[in-house]
Amino acid sequence: MDLFNSPAFSSHVEELIKKYHVPGLAIAVVHKDVTASKAFGVASFDPPRPMTADTLLDIASASKSLTAASVALLVADDKYPEVKYEAEMAKLLPDEFVMPGQGYEGVTVEDILSHRSGMASNDNCYLGPRAKNTDDARSITRNLRNLSTAAPIRTRYMYCNMMFSAASYLVEKKSGISFADFLEDRFFKPLEMTSTNLQPELARSKGLGDRISPGHWWDKKAKKYNEFVIPDAPEGQGAGSIITSVNDYVKYVKALMNHEEPFTEDIYKGLIKPRTIVDLDYEKLTPFASPLLYAAGWETHYYRGHLVVAHNGCIAGSSSNHFFLPDFKFGGAIFGNSDDAGYLGDVLMHEFLDELIGLSQDLRLNWDKVLYENYTDKKYDEYGTNENEDAEDEEKAAEEERQKLCPGIKEPEPQKMPLSAYTGEYWNPGWRGLVVEIKDGQLFIDCSDRSYVFTLQLRHVCEQTKYIAIEREVVGGVAIVLRAEFRFDNSTAVRLGVWFDERLDDYVWFDRVQEK
Repeated sequence: MDLFNSPAFSSHVEELIKKYHVPGLAIAVVHKDVTASKAFGVASFDPPRPMTADTLLDIASASKSLTAASVALLVADDKYPEVKYEAEMAKLLPDEFVMPGQGYEGVTVEDILSHRSGMASNDNCYLGPRAKNTDDARSITRNLRNLSTAAPIRTRYMYCNMMFSAASYLVEKKSGISFADFLEDRFFKPLEMTSTNLQPELARSKGLGDRISPGHWWDKKAKKYNEFVIPDAPEGQGAGSIITSVNDYVKYVKALMNHEEPFTEDIYKGLIKPRTIVDLDYEKLTPFASPLLYAAGWETHYYRGHLVVAHNGCIAGSSSNHFFLPDFKFGGAIFGNSDDAGYLGDVLMHEFLDELIGLSQDLRLNWDKVLYENYTDKKYDEYGTNENEDAEDEEKAAEEERQKLCPGIKEPEPQKMPLSAYTGEYWNPGWRGLVVEIKDGQLFIDCSDRSYVFTLQLRHVCEQTKYIAIEREVVGGVAIVLRAEFRFDNSTAVRLGVWFDERLDDYVWFDRVQEK
């Protein structure tokens, strides 16, 4: 607590949020039974509001620990003897949880909670609030059968948000109440987390709307922040969408860390039990740390011999970190209202670790400098694709993908086939529809109906069928360079393939919808 309460710590955080264009950061820590919190910067610019420890933010994937904890309560409850970590999801949710292909019938509860089901992320397949029919936990669970796996069960860590949505649907089916009500009854009320809710709209309905921070992203060209309202995300249930403050959320961290109600020792052990190796790239290990393992909604590793249990979260405009060290009974929650706030959370967590261990100043690392390279690798390579923030990087990535499509090509070949031959609606049962149209003289796909809102701009490479697809986020403008191909019947395109994930063995293929 001495470091946390020192003037030097406050000035250090102020420097970091300015350096990385994070409008506001809130921090709460707990040591045994003592908690403290403070905040820096602003929650919003219009209207101007300071960030506080009671400001509400979307904690994104940090929500997964609560989903896993919900399942853990069912496992520990004699009313649900069939729900065990080793139980097969297909038997718990018959005719609803159906994995594609042979060999996946045995996917278990702990498989989906530790990202080892073999299912690729398929993140861009589910439909968001702008779609005619928004996905929810049930529809996402039932759609698994139409998607693509990328590895046999339990052979590879692959982060998969959809599996946590399926876990929340399991909770609903077994408990007989909505996931929001389950969280309220079993966690938020008992722990007096009076400001925590599932989805922003529920928080607004309780009169908490003026405490919700909007999302922010830094426009490098304009040198200014852009603000936007973080929407409800029914399709994100279980994987994210918890709206809370650090003051509220640290109560949950404290209860789990100290084995307080509703957490027994058995529930605690089930949640932090390592099940999957996250990364085997030993050259990029954090100094003095063991490889990262995934438990159930938590990641675990050892730093200088001490167990660290943590998980972060990031969506457009909001980031979060929460962690605890059992050896020291010390934990914390760090939330910010921009994408890069999560990086600051990692830096500060490591500084807390060095302070707890009592490491002498001459042995402490500059964690901002040490973590930055690994952070950018993780941020821009989550899907095994080339993701870029500026034109130079984007063109370099585009050239790499062009060479994969047409090895040895020096310049893209001219587009000779009329663009109208490609336009129209294409359909894949798992990914639903894509509409190819013409915009600014190029083929273009508007995917604003997706949970992750993006567009695809298709640039011809060779053979009148092979393209690179620039996937660009609508919020933030970050680009991912993908490959795409068309298949023709005579003079009309009849199939479109987009390689949405390098971990898949093939394109995701869409068939042209025949005009009536």
